[in-house]
Amino acid sequence: MLKPIEDSELDEDPGDILADSLDTLYGYQPLTLSSPSRHFILQLDPLDHGIDTSSAKPCKPISISCRVPDTQSANWSLHASSVWVASVYLTQHIQELHIHDYLSPLTSPTNPINVLELGAGAGIPSIAISKLYEDSCIRVTSSDYPDDQLIAALKDNVQMNDVASKCKVVPYAWGSDASPLLPRSETTLDSGFDVVIAADTLWNSDTHAIFVETLQKTLKKDAKSRIHLVAGLHTGRFTIQSMLDRLALSGFDVEFAEERRVHGDQRRGWIVERDGEDEFDRRRWLVWIKLKWHTT
Repeated sequence: MLKPIEDSELDEDPGDILADSLDTLYGYQPLTLSSPSRHFILQLDPLDHGIDTSSAKPCKPISISCRVPDTQSANWSLHASSVWVASVYLTQHIQELHIHDYLSPLTSPTNPINVLELGAGAGIPSIAISKLYEDSCIRVTSSDYPDDQLIAALKDNVQMNDVASKCKVVPYAWGSDASPLLPRSETTLDSGFDVVIAADTLWNSDTHAIFVETLQKTLKKDAKSRIHLVAGLHTGRFTIQSMLDRLALSGFDVEFAEERRVHGDQRRGWIVERDGEDEFDRRRWLVWIKLKWHTT
């Protein structure tokens, strides 16, 4: 089981206590799970989440400790100063990225499987992948907006969790020149990423165009390459549908778009209009979108 623990019980933030109480007493699902500059700890057991322990890190529980980032005041609109539920959910279901499916006879330390996280925030999924697949030929790039405080926290988290040899941090503004992000391979001219992941990056429709441009620049031009977007529904379903429409016009096929209950195993197909749904109901659900390059 993946369990979030924030600091000690004696030093809990009142807002966090209130959020936990609302969830427990009234089923009110919070959107975020921590506050800026506090520490957030996750316990992950590989066996609980179907990780292939024959090639991943041994199956003892793995602890991930992160400092929740803050940003400069000019960048508060990024909403990067929280641990979002979608990020934790993605980490809980890392096995669904099927990273080991990318292994081939050509995979090696000089030609690794390359994973990119966009809008990483605290970097929890990036760190989890780096820890779980520590002995595999997998390299992770964890990126977020080039805000000094945000990037400093992300770098600190990578160092704190002893994954700097597997996971590099790159400041990156969506839509800009992607060459600083791209991995360099000694055996192939294509320097894109096999897997691109992002949690809660779809809430602002104003950034959809530059986000799609970034996906186009970073996903490896290969039939096996995949993008996984996990997003809450807190700004409404039409915001996410507008992104799906843009992706379909930008060279991507939606392999699936599936709604997931935040807690439990309930899943259902994506529907942009659900009768009788209010904000209270939407908070209980996420959407997992899996994309590939368009094929005819």
